[in-house]
Amino acid sequence: MSKHPTKLDCPQCGTSVEWSDDFPHRPFCSKRCQLIDFGGWAKEEHRIAGDNVEDEIFSEDLDRLN
Repeated sequence: MSKHPTKLDCPQCGTSVEWSDDFPHRPFCSKRCQLIDFGGWAKEEHRIAGDNVEDEIFSEDLDRLN
């Protein structure tokens, strides 16, 4: 039985990437794609769905101060 490495598509450019130590930037195909994605998070272009818990916590603190 031969074991085939898991492959996935780079979330940035779609290039097929093997999930192995030969690809240290996985799930990205390269450092470039990894940095492009990181830049999107830094510029708040990416978001995780859900309620913003910090806003709720801070608004409760403000209510207590007033």
